Amino acid sequence: MGWYFAFFFLSGFCSILYELVWLRLTMAQYGVTTALVSITLSMFMLGMGAGSWAAGIFVRRRGIKGAPALRLYALAEFLIGCSSLAVPGELVFGHRLLASVAGSTTMSSGSYHLVSGTLVALTLVPWCVCMGATYPFAMSAIEGIRKRESQRSFSYLYLSNVIGAVAGSILPLALIENYGFHGTLRTGSFLNAVIAASAFGLSFQRGETSASKNAALDTPAKAGPTREWETLLLLFLTGLSTMGMEVIWIRLFTPYIGPMVYSFALILAVYLLATFMGSVSYRSASRTSEPSNPQAWVLLALVGLAPLLSSDPRLPLDSMVRVWLGVVPFAVLIGFLTPMLVDRYSAGDSDRAGRAYAVNVVGCIVGPLLSGFILLPLVGEHTSMLLYSVPWMIMAFVPPGAPKMRLGTRIGGYSIVASALALFFLTKDYETVYPQRKVLRDSTATVIATGIGMHRHLITNGIGMTSLSPITKMMAHMPLALLDHRPNRVLIICFGMGTTFRSVRSWGVPTTAVELVPSVPRLYSFFHRDADQILASPQAHVVIDDGRRFLERSSEKYDVIIIDPPPPVQAAASSLLYSEEFYALAKRRLQPDGILQQWLPDGDWAMQSGVAQSLKNSFPYVLVIRPIVERGWHFSASMRPIPVRNASELVAQMPPSAVADMMEWGPATTPKGQFQLMLSNQIPLDDLIKLAPEAPALTDDRPVNEYFLLRHLVAEKQGKAIQ
Repeated sequence: MGWYFAFFFLSGFCSILYELVWLRLTMAQYGVTTALVSITLSMFMLGMGAGSWAAGIFVRRRGIKGAPALRLYALAEFLIGCSSLAVPGELVFGHRLLASVAGSTTMSSGSYHLVSGTLVALTLVPWCVCMGATYPFAMSAIEGIRKRESQRSFSYLYLSNVIGAVAGSILPLALIENYGFHGTLRTGSFLNAVIAASAFGLSFQRGETSASKNAALDTPAKAGPTREWETLLLLFLTGLSTMGMEVIWIRLFTPYIGPMVYSFALILAVYLLATFMGSVSYRSASRTSEPSNPQAWVLLALVGLAPLLSSDPRLPLDSMVRVWLGVVPFAVLIGFLTPMLVDRYSAGDSDRAGRAYAVNVVGCIVGPLLSGFILLPLVGEHTSMLLYSVPWMIMAFVPPGAPKMRLGTRIGGYSIVASALALFFLTKDYETVYPQRKVLRDSTATVIATGIGMHRHLITNGIGMTSLSPITKMMAHMPLALLDHRPNRVLIICFGMGTTFRSVRSWGVPTTAVELVPSVPRLYSFFHRDADQILASPQAHVVIDDGRRFLERSSEKYDVIIIDPPPPVQAAASSLLYSEEFYALAKRRLQPDGILQQWLPDGDWAMQSGVAQSLKNSFPYVLVIRPIVERGWHFSASMRPIPVRNASELVAQMPPSAVADMMEWGPATTPKGQFQLMLSNQIPLDDLIKLAPEAPALTDDRPVNEYFLLRHLVAEKQGKAIQ
């Protein structure tokens, strides 16, 4: 059995590796919209569920056990390894096909999502079917070779798969930093090939048990009809609650751990590690008897609400402690109950195990969609967590299997429900930190507008996005004044507070702003009194979309494209607005003498060098200017020489309304002085590159800004500064 443990450990590692990388590659090709991300993850889970169900039926109908089943498992792992080479090319092909269709027709956002979702499904589902098939194939192999261990084989494989997934949520981050996404996929492919070769070789070394010898053992002990549907319902609910709550955990803990890939990996790793601990406990308890305690289901309601307590801003807890206290109790219990249910339902039968696992996966598909598109936008994080706990509370009154419980047991269940409700009513959300606030929620984020006067702030999922600053004004005025003609059309990617949008409109130029989070533009009037008047203009357009996706679909040409990616610069997926591939797309939408204005809010030396190199590789002419306040860099890039103008000449290019807007917040006392502050902070582009010449240019495959942990650790070990 040790071989199977090793196989599923490596398989779990590779599955999470592929999920992480495929998601990012899909986002680069089709956009970072919530709908596309949800579709991608759903297709991943759908393929696994379909593969588990279909493979179970196949081995039962064909009577495949022992060595032949092990060879089928080896074939599945081999095909999974092939996916690492095929999926990137399929995604690129699908993107080109979609671009050709979108370019020849007027495609609405809904149609775009439908077509792109179909292409994503055609790309991912066949390979994920192979992943889901591994459980029934391996269980059938164990059933034919090691019948004695087969009764609990699912939980054994599940345990090893989960601990492999823990490693898969952490180690690939280091691989991506050093080798990029494609290099990391090749590592996964190699490991799958090792599994396939080892399993295939092992199939010739183990004797296959004869059918006659096992005839008396072939029919597993099955639960009665009532227990069967109840078991499947419980499996659906555990998948629903787990994945639905996981979406909410990210919202709850992001204010404390940040929006970086390492932050999300922390939540995933803690959850998987705790699930492993629960599975180990189940394996230990089930050696002597079948563990069964109706109160365990009710306890899910209480531990499911633990994140509300650990994320309460009134508690002075370390960010790591918050995640552990919030996630571990629930995940341990789920790790105990899920394999218990599958073992109970299947009793070692690969067909029934495949069916049970598929039902659990269906819950895993529905949960994130329910959280992201219905619960979070309508009722927020707090109430959403309660709603996921309600089914488990009901089990205090209607326990699974309707067992006769003693009075003390019933009172214990009622007490757990009362404690869970107290936890809900006594805890507070992160937004209560801000006494003066306006809060909006949508499928993408929880957005808070807070503060008064010049101290107003925009906060998305607990992370400060921007404040009222002359930096955002100069993002507009500097490139517009550098043009050698009057601008005719401007595009802004990332709306934020709308300050840059407002400054561009002061030039009287038709302006389009693209914003990913639907609630952000709805808070425009909180920050600017004239917001409604500005938006009423027929020349002002705000589009809710992913910036890259908008550029792909747009047919317009712009004199200036202004990009202000959300901070911090290390935020997950932010590299998609700094990469060479993004700049190649932006150039297609720029006028021949147009200017791309890129804002970089600092970052370590490698990040600054990587962005500078990607701009240098994309544009022959790039100006680099320090902002007039705070830190960071303004990049002005063009395919043609950018006019060299002094401060007076720049002011002369501006209409009076634009001058008034530029001077609204200073810091200089005159328009000429404002531009002099900017021009005095200009440096050569190569000076930024020299900060870390060994750093690679930032591309979709090498997102230098997002994956930085190893170089930070090396720098600290060598006693070097990182910025």
